[in-house]
Amino acid sequence: MYLHGTSRINAKGHLEIGGCDVTDLAKEFGTPLYIVDEALVRQRAREYMEAFRETGLRFQVAYASKAFCVMAMCRLAEEEGMSLDVVSDGELYTALQAGFPPERIHFHGNNKTPEEIEMALNANIGCFVVDNFMELSLLNAIAAEHGKTVNILLRVTPGVEAHTHDYISTGQQDSKFGFDVGNGTAFKAVEEALKQPQLKLLGVHSHIGSQIFEVDGFRMAVEKVAAFSIDVRSKLNVTFPVINLGGGFGIRYVEGDTPLPLGTYVKAITDAIISEFTAADYPLPEIWIEPGRSMVGDAGTTLYTIGSSKDIPGVRKYIAVDGGMTDNPRPALYESKYEAILANRANDEPSEVVSIAGKCCESGDMLIWDLKLPEARKDDLLAVFCTGAYNYAMASNYNRIRRPAVVFVKDGRADLVVARETYENIVGNDIIPERLRKQAVAK
Repeated sequence: MYLHGTSRINAKGHLEIGGCDVTDLAKEFGTPLYIVDEALVRQRAREYMEAFRETGLRFQVAYASKAFCVMAMCRLAEEEGMSLDVVSDGELYTALQAGFPPERIHFHGNNKTPEEIEMALNANIGCFVVDNFMELSLLNAIAAEHGKTVNILLRVTPGVEAHTHDYISTGQQDSKFGFDVGNGTAFKAVEEALKQPQLKLLGVHSHIGSQIFEVDGFRMAVEKVAAFSIDVRSKLNVTFPVINLGGGFGIRYVEGDTPLPLGTYVKAITDAIISEFTAADYPLPEIWIEPGRSMVGDAGTTLYTIGSSKDIPGVRKYIAVDGGMTDNPRPALYESKYEAILANRANDEPSEVVSIAGKCCESGDMLIWDLKLPEARKDDLLAVFCTGAYNYAMASNYNRIRRPAVVFVKDGRADLVVARETYENIVGNDIIPERLRKQAVAK
C-alpha cells in the first residue's frame, strides 16, 4: 500500500488524510467525496518555487488550473506566490472571483472567442499565449478597440514527442496546438506578431505532453526552442525575454510509475536553458513553467460507498460504488490506472481480486480492473488515490448524477470548498416551453 502526503492508517484501522479520519468525512459530507490534502499541494508548490530560486534565474511557476479549478485552489496558488494558467472564460472568471491577481494570469487556448478575449482584456491579465494566426489578428483588433497593448507568447510545436498517451501528447508536429517550428510556420508567426501594433511579443511557449517520467524530452524541447530563438534574433534582430516550457511532469498513480523529484525536472530545464543560450551569447530569458497534475494529482483522494456486487464464477467479481465515470472519466478516456483500499478496514488483508464498477448505464463505466481487496461489504468505504487532477475538472452530470463535494483537509480540519450539487442545480437551467406546458396541463 502506497500512501501519499499526510495519508496514514490510524489506530482504528481507518484511512486518515490531513489529520481527518475519512469515515468521519463520509458521515459529514457524504460520498462520493473528493478529498484534497492541502499540505501536500502546498508542499508541491514550494518544491517548484525553491528549485527555481536555487538557479538564480528569473522565473514564474504558473499553476495549470485546468487540472483542478475551484476558487479555493486559486487562493492557495496565490498564497504560494504562483501565477495562473487559464484556458477558458470559466476558469478566468473563477480566478477573478477568487481575487487572483490578474497580472499573474496567462490565458491559453487554441480557439479563444472574441468574448473571452474581451473579458481577459477588461481584467488586464498578464499575458495571452497565442495559438494561431487568426488569434493574432483578432487579439490585435480587439486590443486596439480597447486602446490597450497586451503581452503575448507564441505557442510553438517543437517536434518533440513525449512518451505519453496519444491524447495528451501535444509537442509533436501533428498537433492541433500552436505554430510548427519545423515547417517555418512559427517563424512566420513571429514576423506577423511583430507587425501587430497592439501586441508585445515576450517570447515563445512550448508544451510537449503530460505524465512524463523523464527529462530527455524537456532537454530536447529546450534545444529546439533555443535554436529557434537564436534564429529569430539572427534574422529579425529580436530577443525573447521569456521562454515558457509548459508542464507535463508525471506523478505516481500505480506501482511501476516512476516520476522524478520535481526539482530534477526544473534542474534539467534550467541547465539546458543556461547551456544553450549562454553558448550563443544570448541573454538568459525568464523561465516560465505550468505544472498542473504534479501540483494536485496525488493530493486528491475520492471516497466512495460500496453498494451492490456481482460474482461471475470463473470470470470476474464486480463491486459497484456510488460514483463512477461522472466523477472520474479518465479510465474511460485514457485507460487510466488507479490504486484503492477499503478506507474503513485498511488493515484487513486482501482476500480476493475484484473490479470496481461505476453506477452509470455504460458498460465502459469501470474505475479499476483487477484490484486486490479484503472481501468487500455493502457500505464499506473505498478510497481511490491520486484523483486530484482532471477528476473534478472533468466531472459531468451524465445520467443526471450530481457532482460530488470537495473538501480541503489540513491539520485535522476539513473545509468544504465545493458543495455537493443539489437536485435544484441539476434542473436549474432547464426550461419547459409554454407549448409543452399546455400539453402537460391538457393531459
